Amino acid sequence: MTFKDRAQAGRLLAKKLERYAGTDALVLALPRGGVPVGAEIALALSADLDIVIPRKIPAPSDPELAIGAVSDHGVLLNDDLIRSLSVTRDYMREAVAKERAEIERRSRLYRGSEPVPSIKGRTVIIVDDGVATGYTMLAALRGAKTQEPMRLVAAVPVAPPETVPTLEAEADEVVVLSTPALFFAVGQFYEDFTQVSDEEVQALLARVRRFRNAPKTPPEESP
Repeated sequence: MTFKDRAQAGRLLAKKLERYAGTDALVLALPRGGVPVGAEIALALSADLDIVIPRKIPAPSDPELAIGAVSDHGVLLNDDLIRSLSVTRDYMREAVAKERAEIERRSRLYRGSEPVPSIKGRTVIIVDDGVATGYTMLAALRGAKTQEPMRLVAAVPVAPPETVPTLEAEADEVVVLSTPALFFAVGQFYEDFTQVSDEEVQALLARVRRFRNAPKTPPEESP
């Protein structure tokens, strides 16, 4: 299955999540690529949209390979992979510090003065444009779980089949549109996988916020 772009993938995912419309759901998107997907879901469900910012720790020799992830709530490491690649402690220390600084920068940039929305007691749908190893999504799920959501959902357009059980162990529900056996990178399943800019993330968050805050027109009464 190939998606035209992230927006189309979001609309297709939204159809699988229709039962959460009108339930005070909160969509948390992973910047930057997950935000166009999450925005379409939030608009379709009339849900709030915010960001969750785990960052993968890349392998020294392969920036696309995650050997762990950092989130606001801690560090998740793939110890077996770290050992097999002989990754040094100095590299890990520097990589974790770098990703924590990037989390803080993005949080200030994307949210501005907007408060962090409450998770407790709500249905929380965590969204990305796809997962490979699943480590950043896993870090996001574990972080959200500490804040006591009523229901925790992971939603992605595409994931390798071997990653899905890992997500299912952390979330109450996992929604994946495509699980191709031949999986090399998320981008291979998109016709347009152009990098999402910080400005686009800000604009999408503002768009959903305006939609949520717009006065709702009451239905006309029948004569």
